[in-house]
Amino acid sequence: MKHFDEAATGAPLSFERLVPALRAAFAAEAQVPPRHVHSIETGGDAATRGTVLIMPAWSDAGFLGIKTINIFPGNGARGLPGLHATYVLYNARTGVPLAMMDGNEITARRTAAAAALGASFLARTGARKLLVLGTGRIARMLPAAHATVRPIDEVWVWNHRPEGAEALAAQWRADGWNAQAAGTDLEAAVRNADIVSCATLATAPLVRGEWLAPGAHLDLIGSFTPAMREADVQCFANARTFIDTPEALQKAGDLLDAIAAGTLRADAVQGTLAELCRGARPGRTGDAERTVFKAVGSALEDLTAATLVWRALETPQQAADRTA
Repeated sequence: MKHFDEAATGAPLSFERLVPALRAAFAAEAQVPPRHVHSIETGGDAATRGTVLIMPAWSDAGFLGIKTINIFPGNGARGLPGLHATYVLYNARTGVPLAMMDGNEITARRTAAAAALGASFLARTGARKLLVLGTGRIARMLPAAHATVRPIDEVWVWNHRPEGAEALAAQWRADGWNAQAAGTDLEAAVRNADIVSCATLATAPLVRGEWLAPGAHLDLIGSFTPAMREADVQCFANARTFIDTPEALQKAGDLLDAIAAGTLRADAVQGTLAELCRGARPGRTGDAERTVFKAVGSALEDLTAATLVWRALETPQQAADRTA
């Protein structure tokens, strides 16, 4: 079994490759059972509580993948990442392990790529001002991901710890982006943005619907449980809402709150990412409409990314064994 560290896992996963690969994957067929979710409490302390997700998927191409991801929101206070993941890729026809990959890198890159894929259908074609909420691994990748589908030339970042936003903005500027920290005025930053992309572990709404400009696209990719939310219920009023998978309607606190408040009906959700990729549902239909994309993540995205990593180094004999 091969081992891919963070650098080796990320090397084949440029957004120029990964976004189109996800589009093809969502338009095709794969087996993606519901994820397993387990709550972890070992210290009797809220700061040590975590969630474990087990996410399998397999495809007719002969790959089976299983990701285990541990989410501990209290890690920020310890100076640790909130997410830790591993990914194991197998031969789907024999069950033989092929590779262990860096699950954190796969998770971050596929999540940012899925956000960009959603924006390719839902953001205005001329959208150039991106506001990122959050400063974690996924947030750091969002400008590069969105820039593969829209002409992003102005990036802002907000974080509940302003010094974190300042540091990330400086890092982006060093990488060549026109980037600034939003400071403490989140409302002004939201009002000024063409795309608002939230990649946080927030449990209380950060973005208010009244702040969103006409034609804005709201990208919600951080929260993934009923207890988490990044947007208030008014964000969904008078907006066209799309989801990555039907599972979002059971998992996303943002959506559950809006449905309970009556600002969104489950049957009024405009479509899934698969339906957009297959052309079964239309994306944005006008420059003035507001759009929302809510993602909770899919094991299909993980499998697609892991497949790209493996195929970058797969030998002819390994390919023959997998398809035999």
